[in-house]
Amino acid sequence: MFVDAHHHLWDLSKVDYPWLMERGATRFFGDPTPIQRNYLLDEHISQLEQYKFNTSIHVQVGALDAWQESKWVDQIAANSEKWNLVQVAFCDLAAPDFLDQINKLSKLTSVRGVRQIVGRAEKEDAQTGTNNLVNDPKFLDGLKYISELGLTFDLQLTPSLYHEISILLEKVPDLKVVVCHCGSPQERSDEYIEVWAESLLKLSKRENTYCKISGLGMFDNDWTADSIEPIIRHCLDQFGPTRLMFGSNFPVDSLYSSFSKLYLEISNIIPKKYHKRIFAENCRRFYKI
Repeated sequence: MFVDAHHHLWDLSKVDYPWLMERGATRFFGDPTPIQRNYLLDEHISQLEQYKFNTSIHVQVGALDAWQESKWVDQIAANSEKWNLVQVAFCDLAAPDFLDQINKLSKLTSVRGVRQIVGRAEKEDAQTGTNNLVNDPKFLDGLKYISELGLTFDLQLTPSLYHEISILLEKVPDLKVVVCHCGSPQERSDEYIEVWAESLLKLSKRENTYCKISGLGMFDNDWTADSIEPIIRHCLDQFGPTRLMFGSNFPVDSLYSSFSKLYLEISNIIPKKYHKRIFAENCRRFYKI
């Protein structure tokens, strides 16, 4: 059975998401209006189960109260009988109360790792300062500690940060890291993809770094198989079939296509002999499912 390595759940009556509910604001991924509603596990299952999925990873998604989100997801995971759900929770690795945060999170049965976004979109990051995290020495200390706990780190960043983060990760060699969204290539021209792929080598050469084929619609809203294939091919060449995993990034990527289209197009690009690994085994091994 297959695994969705990256998606989000939200119940707007249980947890607040200011970024999601902001009216009239277009984000780097597009207009969030169509997804300003509850997205619960049953709806997610209904789209995936026909393709032999039975397991998924909820990834933190910018809740106002991250602990509240983590507890809510943990309860859903505990009560789900027909679906295996685990989560990657938010923790501020550079915060003064980091140890309190992570020690609470590590006691939740469903928590497998942490995501603290290093970069979303280069233009947006320049305004918000999100991309400054990599230069904070406390961030490195946090990475070392979660490695000691046996937790993983979901790395969402932009290509301009590959070099800096690769140097940082050399100091935490045992930490299992997975790059979200193929490293968020921002454009689709042949020239850009060539430069991006060369830069990606800084991350892919690290033995304990994996990569998620996910979120490709965020910078390519009208994506086609032809527009995403070069990215997937480069990731497969660099990470190999044992360090890649598939993630839907739903409901965000539902803004651009159905799950059926997403899964079928990507599964057609990936050689069938690698499907068992990329759609199941690698993710199960990485997140200890």
